[in-house]
Amino acid sequence: MGMISTRAVVTGSERRGRPKSVQQGNREWATTANKLSLEWLKHFNAHTKKRTIGNYRLLIIDGHESHDSLDFQQYCKDHNIITLCMPPHSSHLLQPLNIGYFSPLKTAYSRQAKDLMRNKITHITKLEFLPCFKGAFDAAIIKANIQGSFRGASLVPFNLEAVISTLNVRLRTPLLPTVEDGP
Repeated sequence: MGMISTRAVVTGSERRGRPKSVQQGNREWATTANKLSLEWLKHFNAHTKKRTIGNYRLLIIDGHESHDSLDFQQYCKDHNIITLCMPPHSSHLLQPLNIGYFSPLKTAYSRQAKDLMRNKITHITKLEFLPCFKGAFDAAIIKANIQGSFRGASLVPFNLEAVISTLNVRLRTPLLPTVEDGP
């Protein structure tokens, strides 16, 4: 299996031997991601505009390239939405959903898949996937996990030091180059 194009699943054999820039599916996927991001942004705007205190809203985003499109940024500017991009590779520390939502979902889905394997089902088709995922979703997406996500990201209660203390940052003074005396 490969990437999704606008009309079909693109298999590895359809991409093999072609430069990445011309492989079927690559441009279509980027265009689809950009359109979805813009649609999500419009949804965000519609549901937060009336509750805004002041003129601007802050939208914290990850570094995904779909947030960097000209249309996305222009929409933000036109609707007084300020974007703040998180540092790369920090979502496991800063995004509540990555901390306490997706991890339990992944664990619960693995359990569901193992149950299928015990029943001699070794290939999960679309028919088996939905009930399997639904069982995992119902087990993992509970109030306690969602609340724990925000505690885990130190957003509720807010505790900046809890996040900073998990970073492996060492300050050091850079060495200045020395100038050796001439001959």
